[in-house]
Amino acid sequence: MSSYRNSEPRPPIMQGTPPSLIPSRMEWDRPPWNRWSFQNIRQILPTAEVWRGRGPVRELPRRERDLDTLTVASTLGGTTSLAGLLDETYTDGFIVLKDGAIVHERYFNGMEPRSLHLSQSVAKSVTAAAAGALAGKGVFDVDKPVTHYLPELEDTAYRGATVQHVLDMASGVRFEEAYTDPCSDIGQLDVSSGWKPIPPGSDPGITWPRHVFEQVLGLKVLARPHGEFFEYRSIETEVLGFCMERAAGKRLPEIVSDEIWSPMGAEESASFTVDRAGSALADGGFNACLRDYARLGLLYLENGGGLLPPAWVEATRNGNHAIFGGRYHETLPEGAYRNQWWIENQHSRALYARGVFGQMIYVNWDHRLVAVKLSSWPDFVNPHYNIITQKALHTIAEAIS
Repeated sequence: MSSYRNSEPRPPIMQGTPPSLIPSRMEWDRPPWNRWSFQNIRQILPTAEVWRGRGPVRELPRRERDLDTLTVASTLGGTTSLAGLLDETYTDGFIVLKDGAIVHERYFNGMEPRSLHLSQSVAKSVTAAAAGALAGKGVFDVDKPVTHYLPELEDTAYRGATVQHVLDMASGVRFEEAYTDPCSDIGQLDVSSGWKPIPPGSDPGITWPRHVFEQVLGLKVLARPHGEFFEYRSIETEVLGFCMERAAGKRLPEIVSDEIWSPMGAEESASFTVDRAGSALADGGFNACLRDYARLGLLYLENGGGLLPPAWVEATRNGNHAIFGGRYHETLPEGAYRNQWWIENQHSRALYARGVFGQMIYVNWDHRLVAVKLSSWPDFVNPHYNIITQKALHTIAEAIS
């Protein structure tokens, strides 16, 4: 079955008693199932709560603008309206804040303000925000070797890497991020994290890791010297999360709750998916509502918002452009990567948190803008959709200046 846009009829996925269309354990994150599953992770996988606490919600004032008819570039060529582009790109939720106030907020595909949506690799930026808060309190030192916190990794390729290396995805550890190969390293992470069963018909010679830390312990090959080159590998965030847990003496969901989610005034409790060992999937298992992703963006726009050191935010905006290249230039030709965020260019130093299937937080200081787009694309990666969405965000920023 192919996927469907918001303007098209919705198949009855998980509707009825019992449901007539049920996603399989192997295919739940693929089209068309992801159009339902990304908003219903707790019905599919075990999760751990990221509690919002008992404090007040940070209010977001409303200064709404009708942007539905704003002319933007279309994925099909030529131009379309913003509403048309959101339909073209399988959007579930979209919000724009200017100076901390909501100017545009839209929900699609059954999503509502309280719905928790899987963030995929936006989770990396959430995890890094909590790392910054711990560093600001002196609990966590990113200049320390990874093995300072995880001495078990002395026997792996992570020996000699620093926490900053993994924050910047610049360790030299070999890890194959081939999303469509179920037996690649990232495919094995799907299994070790509890997201997927072992693929039917897979090579019987593969020893499948039982949980994520066991997979980390099996990474023995150093592809290049640490710090030499940026290469996007999700396992780096898992190593970061385990280091944070050792430093703080808590599990990651509690760290994110205590350091970010509760004090920032989140509207809803969030959640992480967890593996058999109870470890949260730091690189992609985070789920939250649309406005709370925007509140996270505001922490960065406000130079830490009192929770992150301003120096941490400034450092995040200053990646090493010299080690960023190759296929990553397709969507960010002047980009860089630092502290688990993508840097747009050396001029605006705007930031993106990005996840496969179309998840995005955008923070632009020049226009005092935060935008969040939650999607369920038919494809893991679609550079064209990313480029057109980035152009639309620039058009929006100019329109509301």
